[in-house]
Amino acid sequence: MPHKIFIDGAAGTTGLEIAERLAPRSEFSLITLDDDRRKDAGARREALNEADVAILCLPDDAAREAVELIDPASGTRVIDASSAHRTTEGWCYGFPELVGTERVADARRVSNPGCYPTGFLGLIAPLVRAGLVPADWPYTVNAVSGYSGGGKALVERYESGEAPGFRAYGYDLAHKHLPEMKAHAGLDHPVLFAPAVVPVYRGMIVEVPLHLGAMPNDPHADALRGALAEFYEGSQVVKVCTDPAQKELLLEPGAEPDDGMELFVFGNEGGWNVRLVARLDNLGKGASGAAVQNLNLLCGLPETAGLKFGSA
Repeated sequence: MPHKIFIDGAAGTTGLEIAERLAPRSEFSLITLDDDRRKDAGARREALNEADVAILCLPDDAAREAVELIDPASGTRVIDASSAHRTTEGWCYGFPELVGTERVADARRVSNPGCYPTGFLGLIAPLVRAGLVPADWPYTVNAVSGYSGGGKALVERYESGEAPGFRAYGYDLAHKHLPEMKAHAGLDHPVLFAPAVVPVYRGMIVEVPLHLGAMPNDPHADALRGALAEFYEGSQVVKVCTDPAQKELLLEPGAEPDDGMELFVFGNEGGWNVRLVARLDNLGKGASGAAVQNLNLLCGLPETAGLKFGSA
């Protein structure tokens, strides 16, 4: 019997991509609601409780309301793509490479990571765990993303040709991604986060610059690169680039969907300064691809079934 899946919020960018990925797969049967019933609480309650797995592609408050509509006796498991439950007790953080595939597979409630935190945590969390960089360091994150992660209004603005070439934001220093970055990297302080949007539809570069020579144990760039390569050894999703000839990173306007993530360690001569960089698709490993990866694990299927790998 196929697994019954209900995507609550299927009309949004993430929901549409998830539905498109699942539609041709015989392992799944999609529960759908007509347009006039999508916002009907009774219809949503019925669909949520009928599903084996509900995937929430909703604003935070609506995601919390959706969880309240699920009867605990129904057995419905949940993947929440919003930021509502990313640091909530009792929810599994859906980053299998960090928390373990078994933990995700056994979870009843899974919270999909944010796109920016996926890049930051993919770089920093393994290094903090290994003791190579300190948990009490004041980390800074500089990042640019494709405009598809900004919601319908921003997408329409960019596609109308009226948007700027570069849009920096988050100047209140209170971005909603900050709690999960701190919590899941095991840090003592919030990070200083500088996000921006560029005129490509999909793709993301997340950078963490570090002055290693100022750190207590004086780590070396090669040690960081080696630790990341060892941590992700065998992963089909996260790849660590070890090519010292790499000189630049690009985001292409016409990039295809990509559910992988590339990690880079660029060090200066002497190795005491580094730029840690993650490149990923904000709609792939940063959103819908991660949801499908987690769904595969919840349903006992191969982790990378239906995922797409190429160049973000």
